[in-house]
Amino acid sequence: MLLDLKVGNLTEPVSGRNWDSAEIGHQVARRIARFKRHRLAPGDRVFLPFGNRLEFFVELLAIWRLGACAVPIDARLTPFEIDTLVTAALPRLAVVDDATDAAVVEALVAANVGVVDTVDTGDEEALAGLSRLDDDALILFTSGSTGAPKGVVHTHRSLRARWVSLREQLGVAAFERTLCLLPTHFGHGLICNCLFPWLSGQHLFITPPFKPEIIMRLGALLDEHRITFMSSVPSIWRLALKLARPPSGGSLQRVHCGSAPLSAHVWEEIRRWTGTRQVCNAYGITETGSWVAGLSKADCAAEDGLIGEGWGAVVKVLRAADTAAPLDAEGECQTGELGFVWLNTPALMKGYFQRDDLTEKAVIDGWFLTGDIGFIDAQGRLVLRGRERDEINKGGMKIYPADIDAVVERFEHTADVCTFALDDAIYGQTVGIAVVLNKGDDATIRALHQWMTAHLAEHKLPSRWWIVDEIPRTSRGKINRDAVNAACIGLPSLDLPKILAGGEQA
Repeated sequence: MLLDLKVGNLTEPVSGRNWDSAEIGHQVARRIARFKRHRLAPGDRVFLPFGNRLEFFVELLAIWRLGACAVPIDARLTPFEIDTLVTAALPRLAVVDDATDAAVVEALVAANVGVVDTVDTGDEEALAGLSRLDDDALILFTSGSTGAPKGVVHTHRSLRARWVSLREQLGVAAFERTLCLLPTHFGHGLICNCLFPWLSGQHLFITPPFKPEIIMRLGALLDEHRITFMSSVPSIWRLALKLARPPSGGSLQRVHCGSAPLSAHVWEEIRRWTGTRQVCNAYGITETGSWVAGLSKADCAAEDGLIGEGWGAVVKVLRAADTAAPLDAEGECQTGELGFVWLNTPALMKGYFQRDDLTEKAVIDGWFLTGDIGFIDAQGRLVLRGRERDEINKGGMKIYPADIDAVVERFEHTADVCTFALDDAIYGQTVGIAVVLNKGDDATIRALHQWMTAHLAEHKLPSRWWIVDEIPRTSRGKINRDAVNAACIGLPSLDLPKILAGGEQA
């Protein structure tokens, strides 16, 4: 049986709501009783298209205690995207809150998914303890909301392996009062920033994710609640360093930044603003339970791309670039030599949900190919230099160009399309798109924009558009997104606001 988890208090700093461990126990028991009334069984999957509030965490524990699997979903997805994920995961139930879009609820009902409101529990309480270590605990979709979904499956065993390794490497004292500003539907925010400290008995403070009005008063928030730890992504600091007053209480003991490595300059700015030297890049991948490497003792010189040592993981940089070849086929890179980052950890995912083909491309003999490029320095630390993958990192949110391409390709006047990353002063990266249309008039462009708005979450919508005659491809017929980006960046993009307002494109 899955052993009892030691939970800490939960607080919403914005609303002021707080649940201690006793109240959390009552709330979990009420939801177990409700799930039993809905006949939730071991192995069933439950969608959670909401997050970052107290109810999310007690729903999660109730699902686990009944032996079921939780599937946190981005609340901003469109009904079209939700339907794609429902078709892939076949959830038994979905739990929603009062902020869930009515169209999303309608899409779930239309797909024959039982929908319950998170506050609709009744007073009956029940107990359960049906989960086992090798049961599926979480499915986190990292791409495919518009095409072929890619869901990372973690068992209770892999999650516990991650938390045990973090306790061994970092301890729990610095996490006594942890703040999470990140979404709870992906690995960084959920598995490590929230569940690691909370299920280690520490006090978790949870806010709505990526809210500028919260980030602009971050210093006051840290002082008011005596926060000892927070994790982050670079886009949070682009705003906080400019607009938020630094904390003055001196409570912060440790700060992590994930999603993309900090530059040495920004790293030192964060140290000055927070008042602690214990700031580091936490290298995290959903497939490895998020934080898999970093600096246990972070009081060292800041360096561009510096990660550190493995946290419960063996890190290797190899010349081999795919799992079709043995790991030692081309050998391990020498100190300072760039290569492909591979990881071996007991916290590795079970696999991609019902996608053995994708799992086989990413894992060989327990080693995971990250797609990241880096080297091992003279001190044995991992340093990252770039990503092989095409993903777009918009303020810490991973956007997959193929998802956007798949939607645009379905528009009736699209002949070809390529989505790519653009540098952005606020978010780090944003979305650019090049489209070949068989009709390039303003009315067609407006119709394409309407099509995309109906089928894509807002954060995935391109900020700059280029209408081109052709999309360049490699000799093997594949799109080189960097080449398309380079070809477009020197050309004027569409004046989309003018077109959408009904004006004529110059």
